[in-house]
Amino acid sequence: MIQLDFYGTLVAASLVLLLGRGLVTRVACLRNYNIPEPVAGGLVVALTLLVSRTFDIEVRFDTSLQTPLMLAFFATIGLSADFASLKKGGRVVGVFLLAVAGLLIVQNAMGIGLATMLGLDPLMGLLTGSITLSGGHGTGAAWGTVFSEKYGLASASELAIASATFGLVLGGLIGGPVARLLIKRVQVPGCHTQEAPRLPKGFEQPNKERSITPFSFIETLALIAVSLLVGNLLNGLLQGTALELPTFVCVLFIGVVLRNGLSALGLYQVFEREVSVLGNVSLSLFLAIALMSLKLWDLAALALPIFIILAAQALVMALFAIFVTFRIMGRNYDAAVLAAGHCGFGLGATPTAIANMQAVTQRYGPSQIAFLVVPMVGAFFIDIINVIVIKLYLALPFFAVT
Repeated sequence: MIQLDFYGTLVAASLVLLLGRGLVTRVACLRNYNIPEPVAGGLVVALTLLVSRTFDIEVRFDTSLQTPLMLAFFATIGLSADFASLKKGGRVVGVFLLAVAGLLIVQNAMGIGLATMLGLDPLMGLLTGSITLSGGHGTGAAWGTVFSEKYGLASASELAIASATFGLVLGGLIGGPVARLLIKRVQVPGCHTQEAPRLPKGFEQPNKERSITPFSFIETLALIAVSLLVGNLLNGLLQGTALELPTFVCVLFIGVVLRNGLSALGLYQVFEREVSVLGNVSLSLFLAIALMSLKLWDLAALALPIFIILAAQALVMALFAIFVTFRIMGRNYDAAVLAAGHCGFGLGATPTAIANMQAVTQRYGPSQIAFLVVPMVGAFFIDIINVIVIKLYLALPFFAVT
């Protein structure tokens, strides 16, 4: 076994990103289907490690940096959200929330229905629905424990982790192709007009050059650090209460408060371009570590019926994005980018959604509304709605505790 320490893991993650950039640049199908660079590089490494296990070689990474990077990313999402912009996107956020809620209902109905048809416990269908797909690894692990202890479902936690892993992989792979299909039907802004170029905002085009200084860098880094510190303290205070929230939501909330509070008091204006640079670095490294650390052999352990359910869920996600999300969001370029993002967190996680959208906007152009709506819905609202939907399904008669 090869154990990489903190520094070795950081080097490996950096190389994964460089590998991903090289693959997307040189392999036409990856570029044409808008596959995110961290996904391309991370999956190659994960597949290589899967093959190496056949030769009794196992590589383990130090993932201690993964959570701080994820939280730093969500802090920058909060620091990028000003109330004026959120007010402009109010109606769009509401409509997108309807699409998100609809998918949660469909995912659970699909999971339970297929599990019943295949002779499995309906709880397994629920576990391969919105709990692990829209919920991700954290939600899956939490509900897996509940299903094991309260409902007596054997190996529920292992199934949850494997299902969430499957979703994370597919979420990063189908968003780009879905967007490519949809963009063929719409006019991309700026393609046939002489619009004046504008500086990219937020996370729309991460590879655009942005002017920064050492002092402004330290200022932005301090804001992120405060968001992490206070967000973690807030999460600790809310533990065990009715208002308990995931840590990343608390960090994002503090970022929003800092951004808008300092601005309202006239004390400081957040440097958006620099926030986006640090956010993109955190996002890329987080995804690289997450994907190269994937234990793909857990997927090989999935029984065929479970694999059938998850494959069907991936197909349903793509169809839902094409025929529901795209249509109700306006059938335009922004709607296509939103559909790619929905694929990302409908099967994986919010960082995957952002990576999907970046892969699209880097090629076709910016979409401000998509990068406003998806982070807010993916970070704040989806977990709350998901819990409500899950509990409503668990109230059905055939889920009664014996």
